Amino acid sequence: MRTLFDPTELPPDRMYQVLTSCVVPRPIAWVSTSAQDGVANLAPYSFFSVSSAHPPVVQFTSVTRKDSLRNIEATGEFVINVATESLMSVVNASSATYDHTVDEFAELGVATEPSERVRPPRVADSPVSIECTLERVVPVGNSFVVMGNVVAVSVRGESIADDGLPDFAALAPLSRLGRNEWGLPPRTVQLDRPTHP
Repeated sequence: MRTLFDPTELPPDRMYQVLTSCVVPRPIAWVSTSAQDGVANLAPYSFFSVSSAHPPVVQFTSVTRKDSLRNIEATGEFVINVATESLMSVVNASSATYDHTVDEFAELGVATEPSERVRPPRVADSPVSIECTLERVVPVGNSFVVMGNVVAVSVRGESIADDGLPDFAALAPLSRLGRNEWGLPPRTVQLDRPTHP
């Protein structure tokens, strides 16, 4: 027997809870931006994925119009920093609604580094930072899908595996689940993709 959740019969907040409890785990894009006046912004987004590999494009979704989105629309640049287990408390703290004049990096004591190709700073302690220029913003309902052209990916040396790629265990990425639950790095298995049916 199944429980049916009908979006035509549920208030939007309840449908949001249903969806975020079903689509799990969700990786977190810890997005850094800069306003036109130079004030830095840092906020986590758990609707995050790759849009295209060629050309490289990543995306995150802003539910309602927030400071990150306004900054990206104004400057055309942002950085997605991988949120890790060791940074969980400050990632969570950065989800609070700060005034647009507040620099979350400074307010929360998050160390910064200059990015390679874009103006917004990257999180110094994040193992991976994906630097982007704005590709497009797609309005969908009460949300905005932000797509970014990847112009640089920087990975800390200790997070690179022997094959030259980022190592999952070293990244220790966080994820969001339903309610107030967070996912820690899960157990992994290796399984090659079949070459034919």
